[in-house]
Amino acid sequence: MKIAILAITTGGQALATRLADKLTDATVLDTGEKFSTALATAWPRHDAFICIMASGIVVRALAPLLADKKTDPCVVVMDEQGSFAISLLSGHLGGGNELARQIAAMSGGQAVITTASDVLGRTALDIWARDHGLQVADKGLFTAAMASLVNKGSLQVYTEIELPSWPVDFIMTGDANQADLIISPRSEVSGHQPHLHPRNLVAGMGCNRGTRAPAFAKALTELCERENLALAAFRNLASIDLKNDEKGLLEFARQNRYPIVFYSKEQLNRIPGLTPSAAVLKATGAQGVAEPAALLSSGGGQLIIGKQKWQDVTIAVAQAPWPWSAPDREA
Repeated sequence: MKIAILAITTGGQALATRLADKLTDATVLDTGEKFSTALATAWPRHDAFICIMASGIVVRALAPLLADKKTDPCVVVMDEQGSFAISLLSGHLGGGNELARQIAAMSGGQAVITTASDVLGRTALDIWARDHGLQVADKGLFTAAMASLVNKGSLQVYTEIELPSWPVDFIMTGDANQADLIISPRSEVSGHQPHLHPRNLVAGMGCNRGTRAPAFAKALTELCERENLALAAFRNLASIDLKNDEKGLLEFARQNRYPIVFYSKEQLNRIPGLTPSAAVLKATGAQGVAEPAALLSSGGGQLIIGKQKWQDVTIAVAQAPWPWSAPDREA
């Protein structure tokens, strides 16, 4: 976290200096004549703010800067004696609660945390989802699930993926219709429940030379609609190294922020059990592209959608096992 520390009194500035010496990547900023101006100027360039002053001053200065809890920096307010560190903004996703605890320990004070999940000892569902690479399908439904977990103390969860462990307040169910939360790479499993999509799918792609980016987008979208897969569940793309200069493929990957990895024909030919394509073998020297590339990039996963063809694009889909973090750009 890139942390900015602001103070407006002599005592506050002394505490700011002590905290900056103990924190990683923390800078004490000059507030100048007006705190609100200094805060607004620094707002886009920092991940966290420690404001050593009255909370009312901070609240008034923050109001015009706020956008979304997914993007807003966290803000912790502290008194100049270091007695209390109040997590004021972005306590969960922004890391404000943890920062408040950290600086309270440094000053010998007390962290003040008001988020319900922390107070009640419930799983912070948004943090848990983020840490496990799960994408929220519908923000409104997911917010309702978070509220339900706080109010009821547990959630009925239906999952189609395996994780090393599950929170104690998740009650696993095999009936998707009864679930409060569904975790699946499929676009829709059952009813109108909130869905979380793991980014555990790999799209192996082959194409004709000169294929433009919209053709890849159209093919992948149609495949997802046909197979009931969520676009948000795709982790990366994979292809043969002969395509590492294919402008349309690279543009499609860049537009959608998909990492893309390329494999040599020798690597692709090591994948057993696939039916060779005579046309692909003649053109590339590989038995196939889409299926073996998807399997290789999945890191020991399984092929869930065999190659499907469009006019200029071929796609196969493999599902990666946990952990499903994205691979390097080059194999």
